[in-house]
Amino acid sequence: MSRTALGTVLGGLLLAAPAHAVGQDRPAPPDAPPAGTASSSAPSGAPEAVVETKKGRFTIRLLPDVAPKHVALFVKTAKAGGYDGTTFHRVITGGIIQGGDPLSKDTAKASRYGTGGLGLLKAEFSDRPFVRGTVAAVRRPSSVDSAGTQFFVCLQPQPALQGQYTVFGEVVEGMEVVDQISLTPADGDKATERVGMTVTLREPASAAAP
Repeated sequence: MSRTALGTVLGGLLLAAPAHAVGQDRPAPPDAPPAGTASSSAPSGAPEAVVETKKGRFTIRLLPDVAPKHVALFVKTAKAGGYDGTTFHRVITGGIIQGGDPLSKDTAKASRYGTGGLGLLKAEFSDRPFVRGTVAAVRRPSSVDSAGTQFFVCLQPQPALQGQYTVFGEVVEGMEVVDQISLTPADGDKATERVGMTVTLREPASAAAP
């Protein structure tokens, strides 16, 4: 399937679904991470974000050297509590989880989940591969320069997304929690169970030490 087809196959949703997940049953996540996880190349001293959910917590190491404007927006939003109470509204088992839409704080706006918090940033593409644990910005299908507060996490390599979405972080702890979130009951890829989040920023130990 071409990149263009991937970007439109779920019409109205904002992230190109991985080809393996389209029109197939929701498989169980892999028992072990595939080779080439994001954490294998994590730089030291980068800021981190701890994402708390009812299914557990995972930690994102942000990559300001790769996508400084995307990281700055994520940090600004997290410091203001903008992610707290939002949900992972879109899940593809073994594929991706997607969240960070400010509209998802309000259950009355469920039909609009996936449309909020976008159109704020231009793309910051890089050569970082889309491997297991990659965190990237959601955008509108019509424009690469339309990212915002929404983000997604890859559960397995997604090479078709290279050059289509901006990578700005990587999961360095808790990928098993990301796997569990991807198992959330869903209608298609729209989660039917709320998995809310709170996001706390922290300095890594190496940066905090005197």
